[in-house]
Amino acid sequence: MNPPSGLLRCGRHVLDLRRPQVMGILNVTPDSFSDGGEFFSLEAALAHARLMVEQGAAIIDVGGESTRPGAVPVAETEELRRVIPVVEALSAELSVPISVDTSKPRVMREAVAAGAGMINDVRALRAEGALEAAAELGVPVCLMHMQGEPRTMQAAPRYQDVVAEVMRFLEARVAACEAAGIPAERLLVDPGFGFGKELAHNLELMRRLDRFQELGLPLLVGVSRKSMIGGVLDVPVEDRLYGSIALAVLAVWQGARLIRCHDVRPTVDAVRICQAVLEGSEQSPPRHVS
Repeated sequence: MNPPSGLLRCGRHVLDLRRPQVMGILNVTPDSFSDGGEFFSLEAALAHARLMVEQGAAIIDVGGESTRPGAVPVAETEELRRVIPVVEALSAELSVPISVDTSKPRVMREAVAAGAGMINDVRALRAEGALEAAAELGVPVCLMHMQGEPRTMQAAPRYQDVVAEVMRFLEARVAACEAAGIPAERLLVDPGFGFGKELAHNLELMRRLDRFQELGLPLLVGVSRKSMIGGVLDVPVEDRLYGSIALAVLAVWQGARLIRCHDVRPTVDAVRICQAVLEGSEQSPPRHVS
């Protein structure tokens, strides 16, 4: 039986999206743009995941392949070696759902068998066999927009209207999922900040983010420490916390239900304050007018 609207069944856990929540990032990679190598060992990964849950993360997103600009693809066997032991250990211990950040069907299958309750796919199930795997597994899926591939996506991204084009892509992927037997109530969408987008595209997406509520699906936003912050503030990755918080609040104000981040405690605080203001106001927040 599906849980009530706003509650997302993730394996044996339920993710409450009636209010915005925070997704903690756990990169078990040596080369992620922000924290590559920090949590590459199983012990370090487990300790960091525990800390993020203590700080208020409602779900942990485990990824074994960097998708930063210019990233080199990781072999399936290596991604499995990195991800599966972590997912097994976390799912056995933690009281929150585990998401697996992957595009590979075999990794999806083995991660869900190990206890993962969500698939977070930067390629929106476009890899061969991914749609079929996700349909069989029966867990929620986040569909993200990306123009191009990680190795080349920032070479020369072009859009006539970035919001309209990203929305059309996501609408098409939702339709493909439904045709494959994945119902809409198991889907989330992510506009893919920084994935095949220049600074102007990212800023426009954020400015008009509330348009994505028209899709009628929970909106996941990942802007933590990204280059758009460096582009505006001219600061390195390690100095992008305040910019990340500002963008997280803007996203929640415009309807985002899941904020994917590295810095959990300050993000949770900011999200809760923003939500308190929204719930306490006598009228809805301002809406974008096309």
